[in-house]
Amino acid sequence: MKLTRLQRISELFAQFQLKSKEQESLLMMVDDIEIAERVYNSNAIENSTLTLPETEKILLQLEISRHVSLREVFEAKNLALVYGYIKKTAPKQPLNIEMILLLHKMLLTNIRDEVSGRFRKNGEMVRVGEHIGLPPEFIEGRIQEILINYNSKIEIPFIHRVAMLHTEFESIHPFIDGNGRMGRVINNYLLTREGFPPIIVRNKEKESYYKALRSYDDFQDYKPMIRVVELSALESLHKRLAYLDGLEIIPLAKYAENNQSSFHSLLNSARRQAIPAFREKGVWKIGKS
Repeated sequence: MKLTRLQRISELFAQFQLKSKEQESLLMMVDDIEIAERVYNSNAIENSTLTLPETEKILLQLEISRHVSLREVFEAKNLALVYGYIKKTAPKQPLNIEMILLLHKMLLTNIRDEVSGRFRKNGEMVRVGEHIGLPPEFIEGRIQEILINYNSKIEIPFIHRVAMLHTEFESIHPFIDGNGRMGRVINNYLLTREGFPPIIVRNKEKESYYKALRSYDDFQDYKPMIRVVELSALESLHKRLAYLDGLEIIPLAKYAENNQSSFHSLLNSARRQAIPAFREKGVWKIGKS
């Protein structure tokens, strides 16, 4: 019988927990190397012009070969700082309004200090495409409500609750600036608390990601976002298990060539996470057993 994505996540997560116990330093290495990718993709979704190599250089305090705005430099540095903070803090502290505001302050420091660390005030309305965010006077109460629902509805699978909270948070759009990045930060805060590896919502899949957000705004439909989060979680687990199992990591194209398989067929399977493939710096790879 074919397993659902959720069942596969449960199986892989059990393997991940078992195999990661004595290999924390390896996982830390994988995570540290991945931070630039996480930062690049989240900022690129918000139309940052920085490339992945430029993001890597900025995080390493190296000069880049063209002029970029100070805002884009701080967007990269601040988001990396937030991810580092999450890694240490999330296992010990639950997500609450105070933590959300603190993370937002860290995210927007030196970018928009006048609005960092606070929700929108009366008269501060925001629009995203055809969607208008919740009026300011209802924001705090609604954020509190979605946090309570997340923590209390334990009959709903954890991964699904993360996706549901994400769509609801983005629909509220509680801040003047930084809502998208904060929503993706919150995803990883919640995942880290549960012992899951972080996920990346990729800029290349921005269209399907925005379509998933619109599905909730227009029809209260969580399913498209649940799919986005499930596929991202599978990819993250596949990547870490390949390293934990000590496999040789090779490009998917090379794997197809070695096995005389169709690369396009394997690529479609990778996108559906039907095979244990994952991306590094935008290149699809797989562990060679």
